[in-house]
Amino acid sequence: MSSVDHTLALSSHFLFVPGTRPERFQKALDSGSDAVILDLEDAVPEEDKDLARNAIRSAWPSFTKEQKDRLVIRSNSPGSKFYSADLIMAKELDITCILIPKSESPDQINGAALVLPNTAIIPMIETALGLDHLREIANSNQVIRLALGNIDLQVDLGMTCNADETELQTARFQIVLASRLAAIASPIDGVTPSTDNIEQITHDAQRAKRMGFGAKLCIHPKQVALVQAAFMPSQEELAWAKRVIEADKASKGGAVKLDGRMIDRPVVLLAQRTLALAGKY
Repeated sequence: MSSVDHTLALSSHFLFVPGTRPERFQKALDSGSDAVILDLEDAVPEEDKDLARNAIRSAWPSFTKEQKDRLVIRSNSPGSKFYSADLIMAKELDITCILIPKSESPDQINGAALVLPNTAIIPMIETALGLDHLREIANSNQVIRLALGNIDLQVDLGMTCNADETELQTARFQIVLASRLAAIASPIDGVTPSTDNIEQITHDAQRAKRMGFGAKLCIHPKQVALVQAAFMPSQEELAWAKRVIEADKASKGGAVKLDGRMIDRPVVLLAQRTLALAGKY
C-alpha cells in the first residue's frame, strides 16, 4: 500500500475520542480535525472494552464514506487479551485505518495485515523494544505512517522529561529517519497533556514540524486548530515557495539563483511540498 495515496497520509492532526463516548463521535468529526481516532485502549477501562466496541459497531452505519475514510481505530496492544476482538471488529467494519499501540515487532504488524488486508496500519512506537525494531516495523506490510507514544515511551525508558521533552529528541529523530528510509508518510508526533496551555501546545506542534513530523496527536478539540495552524506553511513560506517554482520554470529545470541563494532540485522539491501542504500545488 502506497502511503502517499492514502487519505490519511497528509493529515496533520489526529483527535482521540474514547470508544465509550459515542455522543462525541460526530462532534469530533465536525471539529475540523483531519482524522479522528476512536480509542479502545487507554481511554477505556478493562471492564468497558466490549461496551466500546459495541458503541463503535452501532455508530458505524451512520457515518458517511468521507467520514469513514477519516476514522481510525486504536486497538489494544498486541500482547493484550483484548487485541483479537479488536481485530475481529475492525475486519467486520472494514475500517480504513488501525493504530496499533505498543508496536514492537514486524511480526505483529504483518500479522495484523493478514487479518486486515484492506486496512492501512499506523504502528505506535512507545517502548524501548519498539524503538529498537523501528526500521523493520516501518517497512512492514500496509504501514502508511509511524506514530510516537511519547508519554508511554518516557515511562518505559524510566525518563523524567523536561517541558520540551529534550530527552526524547533522539527517539523523535530516529522515527523521522526510519519513516524516510521506508518511504512512508511523515510520522505523527505524540500528545501534549495540557488542553489549556496554548503556548505549550503551539510550541510542541512547531517543534514536531521542525523535526520532520507531519502530524500530531490531539487529546481535546481545543488543540486541533492550534496544531493545524502550526503545521500549515506561513505566508512567508508560501511566498518563497511560489517564487522558487516560478524561478524553476523560468530556468526550465536548471540551477538558478534567487535572492543570492542557489535553487536546485532539493529546494524545488521542498517548495512543491510546502505548496502541497497548503493545497496550492
